[in-house]
Order: sequence, then structure tokens, then C-alpha cells
Amino acid sequence: MTVDAHHHVWDLAVRDQEWITGPELQPIRRTFTVQDLEPEAHAAEVDRTVLVQTVTAAEETPEFLALADRHELIAAVVGWTDLTRPDAADELARLRALPGGRYLKGIRHQVQGEPDPEWLLRPDVQRGLAAVADTGLVYDLVVLPHQLPAAVRAAAALPRLTFVLDHLGKPPVASGGAGSWTADLRALAALPNTVAKLSGLVTEADPASWTTDDLRPYTDTALAAFGPDRLMFGSDWPVCTLAASYGRVLATARDLTAQLAPAERAAVFEGTAARVYGI
Repeated sequence: MTVDAHHHVWDLAVRDQEWITGPELQPIRRTFTVQDLEPEAHAAEVDRTVLVQTVTAAEETPEFLALADRHELIAAVVGWTDLTRPDAADELARLRALPGGRYLKGIRHQVQGEPDPEWLLRPDVQRGLAAVADTGLVYDLVVLPHQLPAAVRAAAALPRLTFVLDHLGKPPVASGGAGSWTADLRALAALPNTVAKLSGLVTEADPASWTTDDLRPYTDTALAAFGPDRLMFGSDWPVCTLAASYGRVLATARDLTAQLAPAERAAVFEGTAARVYGI
């Protein structure tokens, strides 16, 4: 089995995606549905997927749970709820009780858009993260490199919560640099309650001219830091289509992990995601 641990869908007739602005994002300013993804995934021999939140709208998560209930391709949902609300635990329980609630496996917030680089360390956020752990869910981290130190401290403060780093923390692939990203990624990986996704890198590179070798320094760093048993493949479809087709993203990930033993590759493309998201 191959698991795609990170993709999105959205319907602009239902809800605007306010983050899709500017000419560089114009190609994805349209509706993308599970029906659009299914032929792409099947052609790439992807069996199951993880559907991840896109906006901070309470209505989106119940919609995603209902989608998972209707589409066999979706095996897990990473939703959103306001972690700062005092009754976050009650809200998580309500979501789990909805139709398709059994597919809710994680929570994510657009931390990358928060002006406070230490948002994850706020007492109200820490209380919400503790509720996520108490509910038996994981927490997906979508952060920028300068927010990684706070992510490290948050994960250290909540050892009973599994933190999943999306897109390897968005390293500066296009510039070919790393800055503090390498040290911060290693610090996060040193914590046993963390895992990471080999996802979202093609759009951090030059979308028009990137090569597999442009990505290799970052994936090699992640493989050395986390190991295959704590890494998982994610397509980041349809955002990835700004730089590559679904099939090319998967083929590139396979090229970047070709040096691994068969059991290690199986972990990256199935085992880690299945374990973390309860697939």
C-alpha cells in the first residue's frame, strides 16, 4: 500500500480560500475535489490519503469528515478547531461524534500565518494542544523556519502529543541555503514525539526549473535526523501542481529515497503514516 499523507481539497462555490492570492497562485484558484484527485492517485498507485485542513473555518472539518465517510481513498482527516477556546476538549469530542468522526486523526492551525513567532507557546494554545493529546489525536505543524524553535519548545513541553512537521518546516530550497533550518530541524527530530512529512518541497523550490538534486540536501538532512520510521510521503496536492504533477511529485520522492532498504522505503510510503494517523 502507498499512503499520501498530505493533500487538500476545496470548493470555491462553498467557501473562498483567501490565501490563494496573486498571479503565482492563480493556476490553483479553482475548485479541487476528491473526484479530481482519485484518477491522479490511482494512476500513481496511491491507495489511501490523508486530507488536511486549508482554512481556519469551523465548518470545514465536518465537511471533510463527511467526505471521508463517502470516499474510500481518504483514510484520515487532519482538521481545524480553535485551540484557544476554553472548551477545546468539548469541541474535539463533538467533532469525533459527527458522521465520519472516526476519520478525525489530527488537528492543524495555520501557525505560519501567525505574527507571533512563539504562538505555539501561548498558555491558551498549550491548553488546546493538551486537549488534542487527551483526545488521542496528533498535531500537524505548518510553520516557517523562524517558527521552528518555538515548535521544538512546544513539543518538548507536551511529550504525550505527537507533533507532525508538514513540509519539513518549509526550508529555503529556492535560495539553496539553509540558515538555522538544519539545526532547528535536528533539534525537533531529537524529540521522540515528533515525525515529519516529505511534502511541499517542490513549491519551496523554483517552480519553473527545480530538479530532484535541488531537494536532495533537505531530504537527506531529514532522513538523517528523523530516520525512515519517522518520515512519511505527502503530495501536497493540489498546491504541488504549481510546480509538478502528482505523478512527478511521487516519482521524485521515490528517487530521493532510492538509497533506502526496502523496509525503510515502505515506512516512508506507508508505515509511518499508517501508524501516526491510525490507518
